[in-house]
Amino acid sequence: MKSDFLKSIRITIVFCVIFSVFVVILYAFAHTFSSNKGQVEVVRLNGKIVGADNVGQLFKKDIYFWGRPSAANYQGDASSGSNKGPTNAAYLKDLKCHIDTFLMNHPYLKRSEVPAEMVTASGSGLDPDISPESAYVQVKRVAKARGMSEEAVKAIVDKQIENPLLGLFGPAKVNVLKLNVALDQTKGSN
Repeated sequence: MKSDFLKSIRITIVFCVIFSVFVVILYAFAHTFSSNKGQVEVVRLNGKIVGADNVGQLFKKDIYFWGRPSAANYQGDASSGSNKGPTNAAYLKDLKCHIDTFLMNHPYLKRSEVPAEMVTASGSGLDPDISPESAYVQVKRVAKARGMSEEAVKAIVDKQIENPLLGLFGPAKVNVLKLNVALDQTKGSN
């Protein structure tokens, strides 16, 4: 019995050392190869921090692009999905409400043109990014609300597209917070 206990202690110590080394290697890799030394990138507007680029935020006004819905109400400490399946009555009701709201604010779209990601929450509920296609369907609404041309707003979206890593890994995406800050920094916008 005593030898089993000592064996357990030794195994625990060995795994603590192994995993500690692994964490140090990950930290060193992030610190060496990321542009922000492994730290979260904050987004600033007029010198003031307005958010972190890796956490989604709620934008309701028509002058802003909207991100994905959040099952966590955009609270970083409550990150979670809804865990509701595609046949869950409450999920289907929420989905219908999201679609109807999106169509009400984008009357130029048909139901079939509503991007799925704009009416469904991500697994974390805090996804900061949308696809370029989801940004493009909002250009008309944002341009009208800001009194800008659609071409000018689309050009801002185009500049904010982040392509896949090395052209291979992940999809093209647009960070909603950075896009909205770029809009606010544009001359002639509201």
